[in-house]
Amino acid sequence: MPTRVNVAPEMLRWARERARLSIGDLANRFPMLLQWESGSVKPTMRQLENYAQATYTPIGLFFLPSPPEETLPLPDFRTFRDERNRNPTPNLLDTIYACEQRQEWYREFAESHGYRPVSVVGSMQLSTTPEAAANSLRDSLGFGLEIRSEFATWAEALRGLSEHAERQGILVMTSGIVGSNTHRKLDPREFRGFSLADPIAPLIFINGADTKAAQIFTLAHELAHISLGGSAISNQDLAHIANDNRTERWCNEVAAELLIPLASLRLEFAPSRNLTLELQRLARLYKVSTLVVLRRIFDAGFLQERQFNHAFDEELERVLALMNRQTGGGNFYTTLPVRVGRRFARSVVADTLEGGTLYRDAFRLLGFKKTSTFEQLSESLGVA
Repeated sequence: MPTRVNVAPEMLRWARERARLSIGDLANRFPMLLQWESGSVKPTMRQLENYAQATYTPIGLFFLPSPPEETLPLPDFRTFRDERNRNPTPNLLDTIYACEQRQEWYREFAESHGYRPVSVVGSMQLSTTPEAAANSLRDSLGFGLEIRSEFATWAEALRGLSEHAERQGILVMTSGIVGSNTHRKLDPREFRGFSLADPIAPLIFINGADTKAAQIFTLAHELAHISLGGSAISNQDLAHIANDNRTERWCNEVAAELLIPLASLRLEFAPSRNLTLELQRLARLYKVSTLVVLRRIFDAGFLQERQFNHAFDEELERVLALMNRQTGGGNFYTTLPVRVGRRFARSVVADTLEGGTLYRDAFRLLGFKKTSTFEQLSESLGVA
């Protein structure tokens, strides 16, 4: 008989709930899970190892007497209607830890190459008006409405804004999965993005599982956090008219003004037209989500709060339905530089080819294991 492991049932239940999994989700792989959680049966070591892998839990944690208190390693500005969802999932934590490792590597790389501090970092204060901050960011990034309107799609506009941010020295990474694991999908309801402020290696991560239009607002929002010189994790809720957190409210206002200046909207918006059609027209013009447009229409005074709430609920339902029909995929060598950021990918590849970084470390930072993949990536980036 295989040896059973003395693990507290509470720890097995905690690992499952931490990963946002139900007993039904794991029933096929672990038919004895109910008995494990009740304490009537103990798992074997092999079963526990498989269970740790399925719940993305370090196996050593199962031998603790009670669940650990897990906290995010950066300020949490998220808001939740259901407070039970506030605790971070393994997917979120692993994504943050991976980005912190990339940032640490890039900081050393930048310092060794004599890079100057990024001027955008810490260039603003909460006392700066959102209009002034948005104008300053727009000038620094060189990404005004006249440039954005030339892009045919939201995806092109997002790529354009990311490229302009990276030219200023800001690392921008966008992914809808953890690392390269397509089975570990990120949930936009848990977070939309986060920023890791640093004078020489500022980093922004965008949840790529969100719509392209929403990702543009997230990038603008996190740029505002970077401009304050602070790290943050966010899940912007545009439905809330008032936000109790001053910093998050300021970043929302700056992002909205950066993408849709009220002066421009007041000239463009046609109140006499059908609101749904007008939302779609303005979203195409400004290359943002219809929800952001709707919020700005409210900010401009064209809608009362009751009208805004009703319209927002209807539009949110439509957007969520569209998201559910989205499909992923794409060429690996096209998506990888987006996942880790083109500036970061080029730096790692170049430094590795020059002998500054070990291949094994480059593979870990970039998220793959084969030398052939590295060679093809370097060619696609024009670094080979």
